[in-house]
Amino acid sequence: MEVGIAVEVGIAVEVGIALEVGIPLEVGIPVSGARRRVVADDADPQAAGVRPRHARQVRFTPFGAAAQQRLATSHALIVGVGALGSHVADTLARAGVGRLTLVDRDVVEESNLQRQILFDEADARAGRPKAEAAAEALRAIDASLHIDALVAHFDLRTFERLPARPDLIVDGTDNFATRYLLNDLAISSGTPWIHGAVIGAEGRAMVVLPGETACLRCIMPEAPPPGALDTCDTAGVLAPAVAQVAAVQSLEALKLLGGLRDQLVRGLVVIDAWRASTALFLRDAKPRADCVACGARSFPALTEDPADVVALCGRDAVQVRPRTAGDVDLAGLAARLGDAVTGVELRRGMLRFALPDGSARITLFADGRALVFGSDDVDRARAVYDRYVGLGGR
Repeated sequence: MEVGIAVEVGIAVEVGIALEVGIPLEVGIPVSGARRRVVADDADPQAAGVRPRHARQVRFTPFGAAAQQRLATSHALIVGVGALGSHVADTLARAGVGRLTLVDRDVVEESNLQRQILFDEADARAGRPKAEAAAEALRAIDASLHIDALVAHFDLRTFERLPARPDLIVDGTDNFATRYLLNDLAISSGTPWIHGAVIGAEGRAMVVLPGETACLRCIMPEAPPPGALDTCDTAGVLAPAVAQVAAVQSLEALKLLGGLRDQLVRGLVVIDAWRASTALFLRDAKPRADCVACGARSFPALTEDPADVVALCGRDAVQVRPRTAGDVDLAGLAARLGDAVTGVELRRGMLRFALPDGSARITLFADGRALVFGSDDVDRARAVYDRYVGLGGR
């Protein structure tokens, strides 16, 4: 039995599938008016210095061995290793990107497991920092990878302290403040970045090439006011939508890091996974002269004072940052807290405890940053922080 399917999404895709066992699949996909040819089965990618695990992607002619070799020496920074970030990190690690830097401020919880693919129940039970848990999972996939895991809130100081400057920044964040920071860092430093976002079953992705394409501020000069847009709290989020947006981000990352800039999709890709639709808006949009970043070369996110208390998207939790810089003596604080709290757990770089009435759980990091679980009330979170972390002094 043979099935022929024609799908029209900008280009015609014709698929003929022979369903009898033993009969090979034949798939012809016209791309840009030319049929792509797969490399012959007797070709030897290893002769070009390609590792066996990457042989199948090298056989795809538009990619090839030269792009694979460039991947091996490239460096991607992924900010946020939750839903989108975990998918992208997994794909880039398996594809052979030589160095990955993962930055995330959060810890794993059970509610993450529905869509954040690098974590498991053991990570959730332990409340492991996402960056560390993700790095461990990726090293199990490919022990040769160079992975830097930073458990930190991403800000300008974090970027400046990176062990090496990246060739690409990938957006795995869940808030506009950090996205504008990524945009301003990228435009000011000339570093490409790939924006991504998902809510419900809808999402978007966009490659930003400084000086060549429109940036985030070009298409959205200011963040929408609070409450103007749905969030994962109000609209939820479906894993297949995450996977589709992350697939676009990942593929564009492979093109860029592989040196295939002329193959990049330039514009805003908008996906409705529920209706199986994809559209490209702002095709080939250029930097705007009236853009504060691209035109005026002014970068507000690099000079604004970051908020020290932020509610986390989709979480009954608030991040609290210390008002002054400095490291906390976690062991000393744990001893001083004594029976004022319950469930004290001291681990490398992290202290966890709960309030006696069960109304809040606190995860405190060595840099003084804390996650306060149990409420999204930022004032209450700051009060809890000041009361209990303040016991340890500075």
